[in-house]
Amino acid sequence: MGLPEWVPDGVDITTPNAARVYDYTLGGFHNFEVDREFAEAAQRAWPGIFQLAHANRAYLGRAVQWLTDQGVRQFLDIGSGIPTLGNVHEVAQATAPEARVMYVDIDPVAVAHSRHILADNPRAGAISGDLRRPDEILSHPEVLAMIDFSEPVALLLMAVLHFVSDEDAPGAMIKRFDEATVSGSHVALSHGIPAEAKSEQQDQVRTLYRRTPTAVHLRTPEQVAALIDGWDLVAPGLVPITSWHPDPYEDEAPQPAVLAAVARKGTTPSP
Repeated sequence: MGLPEWVPDGVDITTPNAARVYDYTLGGFHNFEVDREFAEAAQRAWPGIFQLAHANRAYLGRAVQWLTDQGVRQFLDIGSGIPTLGNVHEVAQATAPEARVMYVDIDPVAVAHSRHILADNPRAGAISGDLRRPDEILSHPEVLAMIDFSEPVALLLMAVLHFVSDEDAPGAMIKRFDEATVSGSHVALSHGIPAEAKSEQQDQVRTLYRRTPTAVHLRTPEQVAALIDGWDLVAPGLVPITSWHPDPYEDEAPQPAVLAAVARKGTTPSP
């Protein structure tokens, strides 16, 4: 059977991909059988992991809304995955139609589908990029055409840093974006941490991910906080994703295994 028309040439459909697995857990359809089998195996290992994915997505929406309410009008979403309902441009532009969003992902399916749905949106775009090579993102012509780095920018790193090993120095990557942005910019992130009550389930899921190109690297709350050292945490600080400005109308189960934080840059970098 042939591949759907939205699949770019050369895509590997024999190995699970984190972006496509996440798409499946959110109810999307831009994934393949290998991704669905992987996600179901993860759900068996950690019952409730689909709910965790939805909680992370809900936090993204709340963070983007909060940032928009603070006057942020530019968003650089790295590790953006495959767009589904309630994506960054939808949330931001509903409040501020002039808001501009650039999505960045390493998965060609995510980029291709993003470009397709954003074709008629002049204030949103998508490129292929790797968080581990921040200079390539910062200097990309399409990024520079969409994002004005002389004005505040919100850097979104949702559930992506725990796919970056310590050897790849994730803190240094964030530091590079710090150097490239001005006062009033923000970073918003979510990151998996070891959870004692879920240690067995986490170990099983991490074992599954070691069979893919993106192993999971859990970090302690202290290690996560260190990634954004030098940025000013906004209230309520570094907290479980379900505790970051929770929606009073939503009854979400607590998710202590993933932390969330939004932080503000308070000073302009030295020349």
